[in-house]
Amino acid sequence: MTTFPGTTPRTPGLRPRTRIGLLGTGPWAERTHAPALAAHPDVEFSGVWGRRPEAAAALAAACGTRAYEDADDLFAASDAVAIALPPDVQAPLAARAAAAGCHVILDKPVATTVASARALADAVTAAGVASVVFCTLRFAEPTARWIEEQTAAGGWFLGEAHWLGSLFAPGSDSAYAASPWRREKGGLWDVGPHVLSVYLPILGDVTSVTCVAGPDDTRHLVLRHASGASSTATLTLSAPPEASEAALSLYGERGRTTMPGWEGAFDAFGAAVDALLEAVRTGKAHACDVRFGARLTEILAEAESRAGAESGAGAESGAEARAGTRAAAAVATEPAGAERTARP
Repeated sequence: MTTFPGTTPRTPGLRPRTRIGLLGTGPWAERTHAPALAAHPDVEFSGVWGRRPEAAAALAAACGTRAYEDADDLFAASDAVAIALPPDVQAPLAARAAAAGCHVILDKPVATTVASARALADAVTAAGVASVVFCTLRFAEPTARWIEEQTAAGGWFLGEAHWLGSLFAPGSDSAYAASPWRREKGGLWDVGPHVLSVYLPILGDVTSVTCVAGPDDTRHLVLRHASGASSTATLTLSAPPEASEAALSLYGERGRTTMPGWEGAFDAFGAAVDALLEAVRTGKAHACDVRFGARLTEILAEAESRAGAESGAGAESGAEARAGTRAAAAVATEPAGAERTARP
């Protein structure tokens, strides 16, 4: 029976199970990553590490696996790791995991600075491991299928999106409302990656960014794409609950089409695990990999910089982010057959 390096056979005649560990013990890990890993038929849930050992022990016990006090010990016991941690905690740990030979399932955004995102992408590439960034809409069945269909159809002129979350609305009882990094970075960085993960494969890479601040953490983006299309996105975590909604529409040669809804993240995360296993098996990078994740950070950092400049406050990573978008614009002028390995 053929086995992948570092995997453990399950039953003769069946596919081997890949040992996947989990970094993180917060509500996202507890509600999505851990139960999905425990239920996946091709995964041996190898263990849990968290910054709070007592939380790691409780989550591991609930899922029938073990807790690790040292992340490096979990890496040694795993073929891959899934990460559900704040982005700037995630990036260095993911680089360590990759250096230890673990494939990685990353959360979005992969980091909130361009330098950290690029360093992580370089570390994963240098280690020769597979990566997938869990952008939910790229893996939830209804939305993933719709994205593929619209990418194949082409001819799009305009994209229009709004993601109005009410996480920070008065009286919110969401478990994610206490997240310090979400409080600091707002909807641009929390839900912005979702919208960009839909726009980029359909409309092409972003070649210019405009961003204006609205109420609270609200940001209004206007983007130009390599295809010549333009798109808009309004992003917030502070909308009144009565107004909360996520919607995205495309306009073009075939008229208008609207992205379908999706149900939760459990099945989507299982599909992301499948995508990682396929990348490991074939050696072919997934379109939503760490390089794609780094590109999302470049775009978001430039948007943050422009919103800050508009309100009179600069942003540290703006110059690097603008350089990334200028490079994307240059790539967009290459002949149609030119190689674009770092783009989806």
